[in-house]
Amino acid sequence: MRWNRLDWSDLMCLGNVIWDLLDYSQCLPGTATSTAATSSPSNPPTGLSGLPRFGGVNTAGYDFSVATDGSFNGTGVSPPTSQYTHFTSEGANLYRIPFAWQLMTPTLGGTIDPTFFSRYDATVQSALSSGSGVYVIVDLHNYARWNGGIIAQGGPTNAQFTSIWTQLATKYASQPRVIFGIMNEPHDIPSVSTWVDSVQQAVNAIRAAGASNFLLLPGSSWSSAQAFPTEAGPLLVQVTDPLGDTSKLIFDVHQYLDSDNSGTHPDCTTDNTAIFTTLVSFLQANGNRQAILSETGGGNTASCETDVGTELALVKASYPTLLGFTIWAAGAFDNTCPSQPSLKAQLTSDVAKAAPKYPPTRKSVT
Repeated sequence: MRWNRLDWSDLMCLGNVIWDLLDYSQCLPGTATSTAATSSPSNPPTGLSGLPRFGGVNTAGYDFSVATDGSFNGTGVSPPTSQYTHFTSEGANLYRIPFAWQLMTPTLGGTIDPTFFSRYDATVQSALSSGSGVYVIVDLHNYARWNGGIIAQGGPTNAQFTSIWTQLATKYASQPRVIFGIMNEPHDIPSVSTWVDSVQQAVNAIRAAGASNFLLLPGSSWSSAQAFPTEAGPLLVQVTDPLGDTSKLIFDVHQYLDSDNSGTHPDCTTDNTAIFTTLVSFLQANGNRQAILSETGGGNTASCETDVGTELALVKASYPTLLGFTIWAAGAFDNTCPSQPSLKAQLTSDVAKAAPKYPPTRKSVT
């Protein structure tokens, strides 16, 4: 997530829409019936992860003030844990919880701060305990950077990068419903092949720490789903897992629906059908691999009602190649944000009442 996006308004399809996990087509205006279920197919295709179909939300807060150059000068804000019980009761089964690298390890390459980890882990456990089938993505939200320097390309060394994942892997190895999001939105990477080597080293470090959790592998160009098949994808499909196969290596993609895929404009100009059709073909042709759309969203506009709905219907139809999505975003909110006054207060009212308030069209919270 880039913080100049429509940070607090990307709640498109929250409420009774995205929580109907197995019927994303409800996002399309005028299609309100639901046949939702919460379990995965009894016989997932051979060679795939066996993960259920996911629908959920990012819960932001611990990443607040992380800049796109990987610098950070904040303290983080804890997402309200009441959100997890609410959203899970509506059918959500996946939460992405971003955090600043500098909060987790204040010294580059140093040990995890126990005070912050206790705070962060309490949020993770609240999400996990909200439902028996709920998963959490632990998301390192630093754009492949620390204070302006790119990992292994003039910035942190691979050893410093893998250190944080070794420590997190040790802490979460016994919790299989924790998914490790290796890095949020790498961008403007001089050498994509060098970056993919850094990803491989993170995978190796996590496995060496004894963790067999699912891993989300990010590409380049802000984790763009559009760029993936031609940029990082051909290299990332070659990343190996010391566990012996690639079923636990899932690709991490983002895609917004405005004119420049930045998420900074209120109107949607595409439903991303061509982008995801191409991505699915690429994944199926390269070892029958899988991806999660861990960021997407649209504004509270008629164009986004239609386009986000069409996009999520395609995500549904593309399971298990596309495992699902987490929309941007819920979590903690800044009431001083000029475009969204008092949204924090609305979180427990308008969002909670979204189901009865907006059928059959799917308005987002404003």
